[in-house]
This record gives sequence, C-alpha cells and structure tokens, in this order.
Amino acid sequence: MDQATRIKNAEILLEALPYIKRFAGKTIVIKYGGNAMIADDLQQAFAEDLVLLKYVGMHPVVVHGGGPQISQMLDELSIESKFVAGMRVTDPPTMRVVEMVLAGEINARIVTNIQQAGGRAAGFSGKDGGLLRARRLQHEAGDLGQVGEVTAVDPGLIRAMDGNDFIPVIAPVGSSDDGESLNINADTAAGRIAEALGAEKFLLLTDVEGILDRDRNLINTLDADQARDLIQDGTIEGGMLPKIACCLQALRGGVSQVHVIDGRIKHALLLELFTDSGVGTAVHLPETTGATS
Repeated sequence: MDQATRIKNAEILLEALPYIKRFAGKTIVIKYGGNAMIADDLQQAFAEDLVLLKYVGMHPVVVHGGGPQISQMLDELSIESKFVAGMRVTDPPTMRVVEMVLAGEINARIVTNIQQAGGRAAGFSGKDGGLLRARRLQHEAGDLGQVGEVTAVDPGLIRAMDGNDFIPVIAPVGSSDDGESLNINADTAAGRIAEALGAEKFLLLTDVEGILDRDRNLINTLDADQARDLIQDGTIEGGMLPKIACCLQALRGGVSQVHVIDGRIKHALLLELFTDSGVGTAVHLPETTGATS
C-alpha cells in the first residue's frame, strides 16, 4: 500500500469519527431484504457492516424478509401462491412454509454470516418472548388467511440479547392472543420494533437507489407532505407505498431518523451511517431538518 492510499484511508476514518461518536450507544434497526439477501458478496458485506457497528458501540437490530425464498419453496412443494392486493394469502400449509423459510432457513443463514464475520448473533422470530403480538389483518379486497397486523411489541428479548453483546436477528412471524402463527410484513414489523426500542435510526434496504421522483432521479430528503403529493400524483406507487407508510409511522412513533437505502451497494450501511453525504432517501416529518446523516 502506497503513502497516498494510506493517507486516503486515514481521511475516511476521520470522516467517520463524528458519526461513530454520535451513534455510539444508539439502537439502529435495519430491515434486511431484497437483493442484499440473495447475492453472496452483499450478504457477506452486510454481515461485516453489522459486526463493525457492534464493535464501535452501536446496537444493530436486524429484521429480515424473505418473500422470493418463500415463493421458491412453495413452488418446490407444489403449493400455489396466491396474492390479494399484493399480499400473500397465507393458508395453513403456506404458513408452515413461511415459518420454515423465515424462522428457519433464512434466519439461520444470517446468524451464521454474522458469526463468520467475527460477531455474535442470536436468531428468533416475533413469536419468541411475546415479541410481536398480532391479529388477523382484515382487508377489503378479501380474506388473507394467517396474515397479521401488529397489535403490541414487547422488546424485552431484544434488549436481553443486545445486553449480552448479541446482534438480534428477527423473523417477522407473530402470534395472536390465542397462539395462532401470523405472517407479518417485514417492513411493518421492523418499523414497529424500531418504535418500541426508541431507535435512533431505522434503515430499510431496498432494490432501488431510494425514493425516486417522476424523472427517476433520487430524492435525497422527503417529508410527509411531499410524500403525500407524490403518492397522489402516482410518482410513488407499488411496493414503495407500504415502505413509505411504515417510515412515516415509525417517525410518528418516535424514531429519530428513517432512511430508504440501496441494498445493492456493498457496505450501504456504513456509507449511510459514517459518511457526510449518506446514501438513499431520508424520510422525515415536516418539522424536522431532514438531514441525511
């Protein structure tokens, strides 16, 4: 390594220093999904990022999805996938596959990746420790089966794991008051957990740069009023709609900062948290500054 490269590396560390100081001791909730969960190099980079965050004194909490993997397993088992208003209809056979894939296969792989990167991780679902209490979601478009909406969050298990230097990794499966397993949207589950923990930041990893305007340019900061206008004129649509909804709900619930970032970029977490420019879109309430970091 030549002198110029060493100096450049030192400058990068100095740029990160104020953010390391600012976020030390703070909880960062990350919704992990999309291509970042599929590509091997991105999986490794994500695990390395989490371990670094933990070592510099932050408290990362991971909530993961797994829709494509669930669909693949259902296909392999010859179970038909049905959707209503973009949500998976979850009958009992489908629910068994959802739990097997989310709380089993995917959760275990994330935990293993973190531990191979030098960290300690503990994987569990929202059913464990009464973390996610839920009820069946009633939707005007039809019966969704065992799809749940969160009614209460008990973060005690997360705090216990974090207090023992484990990185919590959570599958978005909850339980009803009568013990029924319920499939919960991962974005929504992550947002509610961020609220319950009083997180400093809530980061959603996606398969796009962030939130885009009508000309497909990245919007660096976005407040609730602007988001409402973009929804009304059709600029924000499809899968981004529920993400925006959970972002705004998290902010109203007390989360300090929410960001939609591109999980296709290696080390996106570090770029968002530890650089002056950040990445993706910062979503904020009108009365906040909307700073990206």
